[in-house]
Amino acid sequence: MLETRRSILHRSAYGIGGIALATLLQEQGLLATAERAAAQHFDLKPKMPHGFGQAKAMISMFMQGGPSHMDLFDPKPELMKLDGKEFPGEVKYDDAAGASREVMGPQWKFKKHGQCGMDVSELLPHFSRIVDDVTLIRSMHTGVNNHGQSIYALLNGQATGGRPTLGSWLTYGLGSENQDLPAYVALTDPRGVPVLGVDNWSNGWLPSLFQGTVIRPKEPRIPNLDAPLSLKGDAQARYLNFVQRLNREHLEARPGEADLEARIQSFELAARMQTAAKEALDISQESAATKKLYGIDNPAAAEFGTRCLIARRLVERGVRCVSLFTGNQTWDHHSSILTSLPAACLYVDQGAAALVTDLKQRGLLDTTIVHWGGEMGRLPVIQNRAGAKDRKSVGRDHNTYGFSMWVAGGGFKAGHMHGETDEFGHHAVKDVVNHYDYHATLLHLFGLDSKKLSYKRNGVDQILVENPQARVVSEILA
Repeated sequence: MLETRRSILHRSAYGIGGIALATLLQEQGLLATAERAAAQHFDLKPKMPHGFGQAKAMISMFMQGGPSHMDLFDPKPELMKLDGKEFPGEVKYDDAAGASREVMGPQWKFKKHGQCGMDVSELLPHFSRIVDDVTLIRSMHTGVNNHGQSIYALLNGQATGGRPTLGSWLTYGLGSENQDLPAYVALTDPRGVPVLGVDNWSNGWLPSLFQGTVIRPKEPRIPNLDAPLSLKGDAQARYLNFVQRLNREHLEARPGEADLEARIQSFELAARMQTAAKEALDISQESAATKKLYGIDNPAAAEFGTRCLIARRLVERGVRCVSLFTGNQTWDHHSSILTSLPAACLYVDQGAAALVTDLKQRGLLDTTIVHWGGEMGRLPVIQNRAGAKDRKSVGRDHNTYGFSMWVAGGGFKAGHMHGETDEFGHHAVKDVVNHYDYHATLLHLFGLDSKKLSYKRNGVDQILVENPQARVVSEILA
C-alpha cells in the first residue's frame, strides 16, 4: 500500500499534535537547545563561593516538635513567681481546646555554667560542658504557629512546601569536596520519619541531584552496597563502564535534560559509594574512648550518639551537609511534659555535646557549623490539665513567637548568649532572629551572598532568602 503523508503522520508517535507542540515550544524558547544545554549543566564538583567563607560544612540536629525553651535554655524568674496563677497578659494559643491561663514556671533547676556564665537546665548536663563553644540564641522567631509551617520556614525559607531545603541550596552553590559520597545526607530516627517526611531534605525545584540522600537508621544503613558474586571485581568494572558509555550517549542525544543528567550522576555515585560509604559508616574503626564520648555504651543515648558520630565521619570526609532528625514529634509535649521532656533530653544530650567536643579536638569545628534546635518553643501556661488536681499529665502548647536554639563553629561566636524573650518567655523582644535572618547568616558564613545564590525557574530568579528585611546577624559572628 502506498504511504501517504497523512498515514505517515497518523502512525507517528507524535502526530500533528506533537509537531505542533514542538513548534510551539521552540517558538517560546522552551525546547532544550545546545546553548541552553550548556547553561543547564549541573554537577557536585567543588565550587567557589561568592566571597570568603569560614564554614565548609554543616551538621544540623533538628529537634522536631518544639523543645520547651523556658525549661531548658531561657529561665524566667517571673514565671516562678506567678506559678499556678493566672497569666497576666494575652496568650497566643495554637490549640485553644486544651488551653488554660494557668502559669507554669520552669519545672527544673537552672545553674550557670562555663566562663560565659550561661544558664542551663539540669536536664542538659552534657550541653552545660560545651557552653563556652556555642552561641545560644534566645530570640528565634518564625511566627507561623504550627509544626509544618514553621518547619518549612526554617528549612526552606517559606511557610509552604515545594521549595529547596537549606542543604540543597548549599550543595547547589558549593558542590561537594567528596565525589564518592552524597553531598547532602539525611540521618533519620528509627522511631519514625519526621513530620513532612521527605520534604525535610527536598530539592524542591532545584535539579534532583541536590536532594538529600537518606541513610537508614538501622543496619544495613545503605542496602545493596555489595555487588552480587557474579559481578564482583573486574566483571563489575567492565559492566559499569559499558553502562556509563550507554548513558552518556543517551544524554548527548537529549541535551538540556537536567533530570536525566541528575539520574545518571546518581547511578554513577551509587557505584562509587560501594567502597566509600561502607568505610564512612563503619564506626568500628573508632576508639573505645570516642564511642564512650558519644554515649554509645549507654543504651539511652546510643542511637543518637551513633548518628552524631556518623555525621562527624561524613563531614570529615568532605560531605557538605548532614541533617539529623529526631522521631515524629518527640519534642511536642502537649501533655506529660514532666516525664517526656527529660526522656527527650536524655536521648540527644550526650551525642550532641560530644559532636561539638569531637569536632573541636580534631580541628574541624572552625569550619563546621553545628546546629541544634526545633521549629518552635512552648507557651508559659499549662495545657491539658483536664480537671486533674496534679500536673502529672499537663504540658505546654506551641510557641513560634520566641524560642531558643544553639549553634557552634564555622564562624559563630563561642560562649555567647544572644537575644531575649519577654519576662514570660512568650515573645522574642530583643535582638530578634527571624528564620530568614538565620538563613542569611548561614549563607554568609559559607561565603554565599543570599541575593546572588539563585536558580532561574520559569524565567524568574529564585532565591532562598526572599524577605527584603533579612539581615546577616553580625552580633553572633566571631
